[in-house]
Amino acid sequence: MTQPPTPTADTVRRLVRSLLKDGAGGTSGAEARPVTAGTEHSTWWVGTRHVLRLAPDRDAAVRQRRELRLRDLTRPHLPVAVPAGVAHGEWAPGLTYTLDTVIPGGTAEEHDVSAVGEADLAGLLTGLREVPVRQAETLGVPRTPPRSLEALRRMAVPAAERLAAADEFDPARLLQLTPPVAAQLAAQPGTAVLTHHDLKGEHLVVSADGRVRGVLDWTDAVVGDPAEDIAGLALAVGSGAAVRAATLAGYGPRPCLRGLWLARCDTVIRLTDRLEGRDDSPLPLLRTQLRRAWETILLERVTELREAPEDPEDPEDTMDDDEL
Repeated sequence: MTQPPTPTADTVRRLVRSLLKDGAGGTSGAEARPVTAGTEHSTWWVGTRHVLRLAPDRDAAVRQRRELRLRDLTRPHLPVAVPAGVAHGEWAPGLTYTLDTVIPGGTAEEHDVSAVGEADLAGLLTGLREVPVRQAETLGVPRTPPRSLEALRRMAVPAAERLAAADEFDPARLLQLTPPVAAQLAAQPGTAVLTHHDLKGEHLVVSADGRVRGVLDWTDAVVGDPAEDIAGLALAVGSGAAVRAATLAGYGPRPCLRGLWLARCDTVIRLTDRLEGRDDSPLPLLRTQLRRAWETILLERVTELREAPEDPEDPEDTMDDDEL
C-alpha cells in the first residue's frame, strides 16, 4: 500500500500562496503558521481570520468532505457557531483541505464556562437532537451502536488498581458503578441522535465571559448515543456543568448518569494507558479530565432508576424530586 504524503511547511506555503493569489476569503497578505493543538488534520493558522486543515490520509479526506455537508445541515439547528468554509479542494491527489473562518474566542481549556455558557451547551445538545437523522445518514454520517457500560467498567476496574499503585487514583471510587447499575444505565432503544462525538475542550470555542460561541471539528460525528456527548462535556467542562446542560436540554437522569460514567471509565483507562506508554496524550490534560469527570454531583444520590425506557423528549420521564 502506498504511504500517503506528509504535508510539510513548503506544502502549506504553496497552497496558501495559491489561495492568496485567488484572494480566497480576503486572505491577501496573510502568513501561515502551525497550530500546536489538534494535529489530526495538520492544522495551520492563515493570518488571524482563517484556519487551514489538511487531511493526512484518504479516510480523513472522506470525513472532511462529509463534514462540509454536515456543517450546512446542522447550522440552522444550533445556537452556537459552526465553522464556515471559504475554500476547499485537494492538497494532494485524493487528500483534501478546507480553509475556514476563525470563530473568535478561546477554548474550554482556556476559559471557564459560565452559567449562561451552560445554557449555550444545552442549546447545542437540543439542536443536535433536532437534526433529522435520516438526512445526516444520507450525507454519509455513520450510525454507531452504543458502547457497553458494563464492558467499559470491567476494563476500568483493573486500570484503577494500577492507577492506585501509581498514587494517581482511589479505586474505591469505582465501587458505586456495580454491574446492576451499569445494566440500568444501558442505552435505551430508539434514542439515537446526531452526536458530535468529540466534544473535548479544544473543540469548544469559549469567550472570556464564559459564553460558548462555537463548536469545531465535526469529522467524527455519528448517529448514536447522546450520552457520548454528555460524556465529552464532562471531560471538557466538568461533570456538574455537563449534567446541568444536559438536564436543561431535556435529558433525564439515566442518560446523564450514563454519560457521567462513560466519561469516568474512559478517563481512568486513558490515564492508565498514558502512564504505561500506550497513549501519547499530554499527561496534564489527562489528569485534568480525570478530575473533571470525577466531580461529585447531586445526581449521584440517585439509587434507583425507573424500569420503563426513558424518552428524552418527555419532560415527565424523570425521577421524583426526593430521588435527586
